[in-house]
Amino acid sequence: MGKRILVAVVFIPVILLVIFGIAPLHPAVLPAAIAVLSVIAIHEVLWATGLVRERLVTAASLVLAALIPFWVFLGGSEAWAMTGLWVYVVLLFIAAIHSRKTLTTEQMGGAFFFSVFIPFFLSSFVRIRAMEEWRFLIMLPFVAAFLSDAFALFAGMLFGRHKLAPELSPKKTVEGAVGGFVGAVVSLLVYGAVLQLGFGLGVSYPRMALYGALGSLVSQLGDLAFSYIKREYGIKDYGKIFPGHGGVLDRFDSVIFCAPLIEVLVRCLPAISF
Repeated sequence: MGKRILVAVVFIPVILLVIFGIAPLHPAVLPAAIAVLSVIAIHEVLWATGLVRERLVTAASLVLAALIPFWVFLGGSEAWAMTGLWVYVVLLFIAAIHSRKTLTTEQMGGAFFFSVFIPFFLSSFVRIRAMEEWRFLIMLPFVAAFLSDAFALFAGMLFGRHKLAPELSPKKTVEGAVGGFVGAVVSLLVYGAVLQLGFGLGVSYPRMALYGALGSLVSQLGDLAFSYIKREYGIKDYGKIFPGHGGVLDRFDSVIFCAPLIEVLVRCLPAISF
């Protein structure tokens, strides 16, 4: 627990520094940061699960994961997307043919799946950054996901009695899930109050509550989804980058699912008016 709190104390200021201190210096900084996270995440899931050991597939997957945030940043051209995916698929089959049937279609499909959806979902931050009032919006996924995680952890420690999904995550409880849900709603309401009182913005509190509720649900789903993968392959953590947490995927699993949802809500059901 001490390591988790220490990492959070250091990690949160680093995120704020990158987003509000370094990223404004050049538009490409944020997609570069997302690319780095994506590459580490893909490397973790491919190697920790033993899904792919073929070097060509691993290298192609890492390159694709690194390019997707920049593709989003540059406007998401369909022509470039088709070119990149075509090259990637060709390389997959070259590796498969060269492997003489040791590289299976299941492994190729898994590599393709992870290498596309993880960086594309994380690139929601790049798309939010392109919005005019991004400074007030970009923290929404972090508030919803990280505080849902935090409240779920403490609620589970204090009140946890009933297991939520023992076959996937033995420590998660129903009480913790409820605590995370309530905590995320309250956190988004508090964030809305800060924007209204501190910056004079218009805030729809019912919609902010909806952001927190839905954000918590998909964050906890993301946590369980990546736990499912870990249990399927018999691993405890994806990596050791963050002491007490694990790897990038152990720390960002909830954000990967939450960020696209918040992006959709911001676009289709805005809770903040400028």
